[in-house]
Amino acid sequence: MEGNSVGPHNKYYCGSFSASKTQQNTQPAKFPPKFPLWHRQMASTETSTFIMSKLELPPISQMLARRFQSSIPFSSRPYDNSPAAKFLIPHGNPRLRLGKSRGQPLLCALIDMESSVEFKTRTWNWRGYSIRYQCAGSIGPALVLVHGFGANSDHWRKNLPVLAKSHRVFSIDLIGYGYSDKPNPRDLQVDNFYTFETWGSQLNDFCRDVVKDQAFFICNSIGGLVGLQAAVSQPQICKGLLLLNISLRMLHITKQPWYARPLIRSFQNTLRNTPLGRIFFKSVATRESVKNILRQCYHDKSQVTDELVEIILLPGLQPGAVDVFLEFICYSGGPLPEELIPLVKCPVLVAWGEKDPWEPIELGRAYGEFDTVEDFVILPDVGHCPQDEAPDLVNPLIEAFVARHSTPTAVTPVLPS
Repeated sequence: MEGNSVGPHNKYYCGSFSASKTQQNTQPAKFPPKFPLWHRQMASTETSTFIMSKLELPPISQMLARRFQSSIPFSSRPYDNSPAAKFLIPHGNPRLRLGKSRGQPLLCALIDMESSVEFKTRTWNWRGYSIRYQCAGSIGPALVLVHGFGANSDHWRKNLPVLAKSHRVFSIDLIGYGYSDKPNPRDLQVDNFYTFETWGSQLNDFCRDVVKDQAFFICNSIGGLVGLQAAVSQPQICKGLLLLNISLRMLHITKQPWYARPLIRSFQNTLRNTPLGRIFFKSVATRESVKNILRQCYHDKSQVTDELVEIILLPGLQPGAVDVFLEFICYSGGPLPEELIPLVKCPVLVAWGEKDPWEPIELGRAYGEFDTVEDFVILPDVGHCPQDEAPDLVNPLIEAFVARHSTPTAVTPVLPS
């Protein structure tokens, strides 16, 4: 499929893996000219209606995953009762697509489905908290897979076994999500605990303590902000960032009109400090609600199964999950992706599901304009979580990106403490 010109930046569909921009950024990073328009749009009179619709049903799409096919077998794992404990690549015909990059034909996606890779579930003690992660692979560059809002490391179950054939792959449950600990922020006596700064520190410490090497961060949705924050805070750790449908943070306080900000803060305080917040959570944390949200987030509605609903729902019913949920949906400050991307020193590739209903590609295209972003890849007919909805597109995209920016080493370096 050939790309069509869209403004100053070419629109490439999946398969266009080669870098379209130089990675050397000799000039100070500046916001692309499209971003002022973004902020004008977000501050328009139409925004107030949009804000309330988001507050009534926050962007929980990041917690969602879908199953590859209803016939795919899962095997049990002793760590927990999640039916997504282990994903096995099924036998069958691989999906094959062709693409063009700068006029050169490129074979895009071919997954070897004749073998599967076993991976392990482990826990890591981080600042006294138990953190779950999964890992597989013993050779090649290190990859750390970072999930989105409300999701967990099982969200990468279709990627980890494939990538582990030639990489050392780790998928982590961010603190507060999945089967990691969920401390109550009120008990910690801090204003904000579940922030991108917290998760960015967790990610860097994970690389230092567990991975013991530099790593590529592969991130979806708000996980993209986590990866960016980690890469900016400690640039010596991250070798490259691949961002899948990064959260635009359209509810950020600075993207709201000035007259709506007091109302937003008041509503957030009400959710946090009154029973209304827990009532709201109970209305969302049901099988029917999760199923409805899933059906909004994925382009292929047939992939929303009862098993998938349980995969997402069960970790959210654990003690402490409601506090994490309320804390984050009331977190309207912190960094924006357009603030962090210009500060990153490593290669960045942005890919976007064309049919994402939560983070519209019309807005996402602006991220391809940053000098630090080497390419913007469009994934056709895919929703908000491409790694789960279209692993046959995303896995080779990851492999090609990592191969371009990997430096073979005879001995794996260990990061200093």
